[in-house]
Amino acid sequence: MPIRDNKFARRAKVLEKRGNTLNRDAQPTPEEQLARLEDDVRRLKIEFDIYFNGAAKRPPYDTKGRVDTLIKRLADDRTLTFAQRYHYNSLAARYNSFMQLWRRTMQDREEGRGKVAARHVPHATVSETEPSEFVCADAKKDISTVRSLYDKLVEAKRQCGEPTDDLSFPRFHRMVAEKSEALKERAGCERVQFSVTVRDGHVSFKAKADK
Repeated sequence: MPIRDNKFARRAKVLEKRGNTLNRDAQPTPEEQLARLEDDVRRLKIEFDIYFNGAAKRPPYDTKGRVDTLIKRLADDRTLTFAQRYHYNSLAARYNSFMQLWRRTMQDREEGRGKVAARHVPHATVSETEPSEFVCADAKKDISTVRSLYDKLVEAKRQCGEPTDDLSFPRFHRMVAEKSEALKERAGCERVQFSVTVRDGHVSFKAKADK
């Protein structure tokens, strides 16, 4: 009986070890979570810019929820190395800075002051431009049109003194493709018209059905 008990005990330990290994493999590493957090913070900034410029009907609460969850999870992770903790603190500080700007902008909208006030773009050098329009049927495949749209948006932002460091073309392309497909499905159209305009020193980026 003791020999049989030992056999079952050894088997139980093997299964337990295997299960722990699988759980570790399934859990994202801190580096993977930090990379995901950095990507989501960039994406969230772009999605909020689109919302405040009128190209989306609701704030990007889903993306914000993912960022909040990752921020809390990594804040409680005691396994982070010094370098990982420094990376996390930088991302958290950037996110908190964005949140303060978004709260002020939301408050301005609720109080009827419209879009981002001029104080948020103190270095603006262009007061107003004619809309630059781009029509796209398939944003995933029509890379040249999306690239032209991206270049125009970046140029306008730089002229107005707005940051462009977080506006990489791959992320912009992916975001435009997703928003384009959603708009086509919602509006029942085959093409989407994008426009980039500068008004009151602020860049306006909009999308609408092209019928």
